[in-house]
Amino acid sequence: MKSFKIYVSAILCASILMSGCSETSNTVKGGVAGGAGGALIGGIIGNLIGKDTKGTVIGAAIGAAVGTGAGVIIGKKMDKQKAELEQINGAQVENTTDSNGLQAIKVTFDSGILFATNKSELNAAARNSLERFAISLQNNPLTNVQIFGHTDNTGSRQVNERLSLERAQAVANNLMSHGVNGQRLAIKGLAYDDPIADNNTVEGRAKNRRVEVYIIANEEMVNRAQSGTLQ
Repeated sequence: MKSFKIYVSAILCASILMSGCSETSNTVKGGVAGGAGGALIGGIIGNLIGKDTKGTVIGAAIGAAVGTGAGVIIGKKMDKQKAELEQINGAQVENTTDSNGLQAIKVTFDSGILFATNKSELNAAARNSLERFAISLQNNPLTNVQIFGHTDNTGSRQVNERLSLERAQAVANNLMSHGVNGQRLAIKGLAYDDPIADNNTVEGRAKNRRVEVYIIANEEMVNRAQSGTLQ
């Protein structure tokens, strides 16, 4: 993706604000995840590359190869945060990587925790879970966050595109209300284009109504890992 497309996305963001994963230990991996298109909340990363096992763009070009030692250091940091996040009710926490070979964390919140059907307002349980999530993000400031909203296939594409983006935005807004810097966040609505279950069943549709969050090493973390100063 060319850089001017990222710039255009940033402009779109302003208007919105105003109105395959592996279980291998993070210690031996590292990761930077991002998102293409959608609405960027902050000035996150530059050109975006790489895909997870379902095809979602999660990689970010970082301009230089990251050494194995730096990847191990980043992985240890991600392992520690992953352990924190696994204590949050309603959050499914997984490891993932991008084409840079660096480790990221994928957190999936399902609609039973977050939203009522066809709604984007967060329920009480979701607000409690996201408050704990925000604390973890604040305790780990050298990361950025990519938020993807998803729907089932009920209703029109136009409705589901809007709803999925609103769900991602609701999560981002909640995190910012708990002190997470919006410059760390990016959102995208994927409608029903990335299902994880069968939309022909009630159970499958419930699983598809979800929000996925990728936690990724930011540039400062990578630089510190490269220089050996990341603690």
